[in-house]
Amino acid sequence: MPKLTPTSISKQTAPLPPAVTADAAELEAGLDEAGRGPILGPMVLSCVALDAQAEGALRALGVADSKQFGAGLKAHAARSALVQHIHAHARHIELVVIEVEEIDARTRRGELNRLEQEVALGLLGRAPACSRIIADGKRIFAPLSRHYPHLRAEDKADKNSIAVAAASLIAKVRRDELWLQIQARYKAEFSELQAGFAGGGYLNEATRGFLRAYCTRYRCIPPEGRASWPWDFVAELLAPESLSQGTRAPTLRGSLALPGIA
Repeated sequence: MPKLTPTSISKQTAPLPPAVTADAAELEAGLDEAGRGPILGPMVLSCVALDAQAEGALRALGVADSKQFGAGLKAHAARSALVQHIHAHARHIELVVIEVEEIDARTRRGELNRLEQEVALGLLGRAPACSRIIADGKRIFAPLSRHYPHLRAEDKADKNSIAVAAASLIAKVRRDELWLQIQARYKAEFSELQAGFAGGGYLNEATRGFLRAYCTRYRCIPPEGRASWPWDFVAELLAPESLSQGTRAPTLRGSLALPGIA
């Protein structure tokens, strides 16, 4: 079983791509993210490397684009079951959790795409040499081909590449694990707004309802909120300096555990 390694975010130069060996010729690396769009919670990027045998086994087991499973607790359970198979078959797995503070800092500088590119370069630099690298997101990841000429960036790559689909599932399951821990912190206080998956942190009706209730009570955004996202739907409930200064309630993030990571 490959080791799952959490990595902190730091500025980094692009690593030199490893030489492609005979062993690497059979490996394909897939790169994908989960949680770029939500107004609440972190973003996760993942890299998974598979050989041909693993690819065939995972395809037969039903590994596919994480989005096709839908949303909610049943979808999370289905993805989680497949993640166990990915761990059993993959040659390499790594993910990086990007916290809200880093997302806000880089978004305010217009560098969200650059942040993803930096993290992706780190993931690829720590992966084994692979003859094929496929990344989901042409606009974001195509520039990485300057460092990895054999990298192919495609939109909806998780529909065609099992390695990308596996990376998508790894990232999505970890993002959802973290979301469930965020949700659990508010169940006692806002129980009526935390049923099921409670919107997953995306800006939908469920999330808007929770955030309006939270901001009405505290006059600031929750610690998991991305202050750099639009908050016009609760603007009248916030203290004037809240968003300009990134004011949040005291963070509870220190108690947020990462299941599966020692």
